Order: sequence, then C-alpha cells, then structure tokens
Amino acid sequence: MRITGAKLRRSLRMRRRINSQYIVNTVKVNQMAKKNKMQKNIIKRSPSSKGLKDKDIKPLRVKHSDEWEIEEYSDIKIYQPILIEGMPGIGNVGKVSMDILIEELNAELLMSFHSKNFPNSVFVGEDNLVDLPKIRLYFKRIKNQDYLLLTGDAQPVTEHASYAFSEVILKIFKEYSGKHIVTLGGIGLNTIPENPKVYITGNDKAFVNGMIKDFSKKKLLFESKIYGMVGPIIGISGLLLGIAKKRDVKAYCLLSETLGHPIYVGLKGSKAIIQILSRQYGFDIDFGRLDKEIKDMDSRLSGVNTDKESLQFGKHADVNYIG
Repeated sequence: MRITGAKLRRSLRMRRRINSQYIVNTVKVNQMAKKNKMQKNIIKRSPSSKGLKDKDIKPLRVKHSDEWEIEEYSDIKIYQPILIEGMPGIGNVGKVSMDILIEELNAELLMSFHSKNFPNSVFVGEDNLVDLPKIRLYFKRIKNQDYLLLTGDAQPVTEHASYAFSEVILKIFKEYSGKHIVTLGGIGLNTIPENPKVYITGNDKAFVNGMIKDFSKKKLLFESKIYGMVGPIIGISGLLLGIAKKRDVKAYCLLSETLGHPIYVGLKGSKAIIQILSRQYGFDIDFGRLDKEIKDMDSRLSGVNTDKESLQFGKHADVNYIG
C-alpha cells in the first residue's frame, strides 16, 4: 500500500505527540521506581546518589540564559573537549551509561542547569529530602584530552525548551572550542534483547564514516545500517545532533537496543555502549559491578514469568526511539 505524503506527515505528528508524552510519563515512573526492587541497585549509583554529594557544593556564580539558570562550580581551564550526553529515555540507556561513566571516572561537577521547563515535580533522595530536577555537566581530563559529561534527572517537557537547552549547551561547547559530540540513547524493542546491538548515526557523512572505520579497526561490536530501524530521535540526544550540524559541529550518536517499557532499566544496552566508549576513548571502566547488577536483574525477571510477560511493550513489530 502506498503511503501518501499527507498520511506520513500525520503519522509523524502523532508519533511526536506520543513520544513527547512518553518523556513526561517516564519521569513520573522513575520517581516511583525507587520503590521497585528490580531497579534498587542501579538507582543507588545514579545521579541521584551523586547529587547528594553535589548538594553540598556551593556554586561560584549563577548565570541565566534562555530561561535556564546555570550554576558554575569550577573555574578549571578546559581545552577542546569531547562532549558525551545521555539523558532519560527508552530503557534509560543514555542516562544509566552516563551515571556509570561519571562515577567510574570520578568526574568533577562543572555546571548544573535549572529551569521551569522541567516537569512539575520533585525527586525524593536517599536523605529523605526533596530536590528539584536538574541537568548536570561534569568534567574529566584523561591523557591530555578533556571530556564533558552531560546528564540529568529529566528532559525539558516542551519542544521549545528542548531546542533552547540544546542551543545553550552548544554555545558552551563552542566557547571551549570543542572537538565533537557524542549522544547516547536506546532503541525500544518489544522484547528484552539478550545481546543488544549498538547502532551508530550522526550529522556528517565523512565524520561518521571515519568513526565507523575507527570502530572497525578496534574490532568494536556495532551496526552502521540504521535506516528503517528507528523513527525520529526525540529529545536532547536528537536535537544536539541536528543543531550541531547547523553550527558546523561534528557529532555522532550511539543507540543501543533495549526493551521499550517505562519501568525497564536497560543495563545490558548501557554496558554495550560503555564498552564501545571505553575502548574508543581509553576509559578505565570496571565492569564487575555492572555485570553483577545485570545478573541480579536477569534472575529477578526469570523468577517471575508473569511480570516478564507484562513487560512486553505490545504486539507491534516496529521499533521506536526516544532521546
């Protein structure tokens, strides 16, 4: 059956509305997830835990840009950094990947971002106190290469706010004369993948082809044929790619397969992404703790068949992605 341009546009508009609402729903579900035993271990190592230490750090100064309040915590000189971003989304693959990198690399808090464009909710921390959602930018220098690590409690809830925040980040990135950007996320499947595949895409053909050749030389496990596997890349992970292209900034994205269900934490997908990043950039990552958490989650799922069946996202054959 031939799909007309009008039908395709209506389909894409509907998908955008569904995905936008899904981002909001994911935030609400993540708040309840603190009581979910399946997610207990990974939440302890998430930015919520890291954030308890960050709360005690007083900002050096506070600035404002496009409805965003920016708290700066360090005056360290940064030179031509590589920015890696991972936010809440499908399976929380991007967020969990960043949580692990920030903790394992012992990254330093550089900035935090606050706005009224976040969901109208607060998070209850392990100290039993509440905190407004925020996005944080961390810094780490490894072998004379600077890295900026961006993650947060939630994504902006409106399209305008997502664009505005992406512009703010790109402005900061260009002020540091950044090299390139890496965004992370998940591809939502209908079933739990045993061995998640990681796909690569980006905003510049020559740059992406160069990364593919580099990955191949290092014998990394990835897939480059992504067309038809995902719908639109919604959220910061997608917008950073698109807006970066307009600003002549090279960027690529790693998307890992995971279960497309709001309460599922894609630990295996996160591990697949971190394995690529650690080999590509020389990160010293201890996978022992993550492997233990994966094993624990697998045992919980296999022990309750009804719950595992209830995690199936639906009977539709197509897959989708949220930044």
